Amino acid sequence: MLTNKQVEEIREHLDRAQNPLFFFDNDVDGLVSFLLLQRYLERGRGVAIKSFPGLSEAYFRKVEELRPDAIFILDKPLVDQEFIDRVEERGLPIIMIDHHDVEKANLKNYYNTFHESGLNEPTSYLCQKITNKKEDLWLAVVGCIGDGYIPDFLEDLEKQSPELVNILLDIPKEGDNLAMSRKAFQILYNTTIGKIALIFDYALKDTVTNVVNMMRYLMRVKNAYDVLEENSKTKSFLDRYKFIDNIVQKVVNKTENSIDKDTGLLFFTYGGDMSLSQLIANQLFYKYPELVIVVGYTNGNVVNFSLRGKIDVRDMTLKAIKNIEGATGGGHKNSTGAKMTSDNVSKFKENIVGYLKEL
Repeated sequence: MLTNKQVEEIREHLDRAQNPLFFFDNDVDGLVSFLLLQRYLERGRGVAIKSFPGLSEAYFRKVEELRPDAIFILDKPLVDQEFIDRVEERGLPIIMIDHHDVEKANLKNYYNTFHESGLNEPTSYLCQKITNKKEDLWLAVVGCIGDGYIPDFLEDLEKQSPELVNILLDIPKEGDNLAMSRKAFQILYNTTIGKIALIFDYALKDTVTNVVNMMRYLMRVKNAYDVLEENSKTKSFLDRYKFIDNIVQKVVNKTENSIDKDTGLLFFTYGGDMSLSQLIANQLFYKYPELVIVVGYTNGNVVNFSLRGKIDVRDMTLKAIKNIEGATGGGHKNSTGAKMTSDNVSKFKENIVGYLKEL
């Protein structure tokens, strides 16, 4: 939770900015974080960051192009020092709001509640606490559920629009991240508000033009029902949702033969035109909560993995890539990612199996 002082500081940064530029992670939490702040200010432009794991220097070209007077970085755990240096040379303030368990960025205006509380509150949760707009409550819940977190204001949304959360829930205690994630997945795959989170997530995997058009629409949308109504403004992202959901379901169905019952591991790699490993891993973890899920997307000579599990998959991932040259990885305790060349996949799997056998 942000302190009252921190909330006031961030609001002051927002109010001073006449032409803010928001860089946000290319997922539901990042998108919603941007939308909450933009709708609060009613000004500013957003750029989805697709570089992994951090905001790379290459994105400085957007600073040159859009000429902002302040830069906000949302839900992106790492920022290249070269990017920071070039922005500071322009005399522009950088305000970073995040929740990942990473080393603190070299920034004056850095807000990461994980460092202070150890709680994994999504950035969209923090942004809702900053803006505190009741009319955007549904949007904040979408961001949190999309990040596997049940916010304390979910009950407020249930009272406001009960049909959006049409499911009985036993809300887990704060700090029980695994139980929180399981309940969030229950909402994600069984409720109307969860469907909206999936629509956002799938729509972000579209062309830049369509993503920008969706963002512009969502800056002005009045309520959750406007997202679900099929019309000329929603057609592109609703069609995208249907298209990607069809692909995800097909891949999920193909993974059943990849389960190793002895180790409790589901290890599966696939190829194609689109990286959907995160979405597939989430659904598999919901379907098989007792398994360790490892899903890899192969693109040329590079494989991007998404890992899920009730065990500490972050520790498992970091140990599994330790002796693999050039491999990177990290994330949350029960949800991580990794990246490596395709010739190291068998070694990666071998290391994971060895780790699981020692548990």
